[in-house]
Order: sequence, then structure tokens, then C-alpha cells
Amino acid sequence: MAGGWARDDAVNDQIDVSTQEAIERMRLRNARHTIRESAEFCDECDEPIPEARRQAMPGVRLCVACQSGHDKAWRPSAGINRRGSKDSQLR
Repeated sequence: MAGGWARDDAVNDQIDVSTQEAIERMRLRNARHTIRESAEFCDECDEPIPEARRQAMPGVRLCVACQSGHDKAWRPSAGINRRGSKDSQLR
């Protein structure tokens, strides 16, 4: 039940719009990823990228060594429950 001047199904409409926007963002991201061609040389160290890697991962821009460095440096920005939920306190 929505309050104020909003229609009763306004919340459902907003959920539908948010879901559609998220789907469109994913489709655009996937389309950009498939359009890009793989680089022959790494964007960071200029070493050649093996053909097998370029075929396995279309749009790849980094060699295995540089990509491994990026993966190790990446840290998730969310998903950590710092307050502690009731479920985590029961363990």
C-alpha cells in the first residue's frame, strides 16, 4: 500500500522500472564486451598476448601476468557485514 498521492501499485511500478534498467545496463555491458577485439600486445607491458588467450577471452587487453596483478589488487567494496547480523552472531 503506497501512501500520499501515489497510486496503490506505484511501488510495483518502481520495482519493474528498476529491474528493466538493470537488465538494460547488463545488455549494454555485454554488447560492449563482445564488440571489442582482443589486443595483440598487452596494454600495460607491451608483451604479446598468446593467441589461445585472445580466442578464449574475446576483448582481452592484458597479458596473464598483468591481469593476475589486477586480480590480486582488486578488493570487493561491499558484501561485508560489519555490524554483524543475528545469523552471524548465532554461529
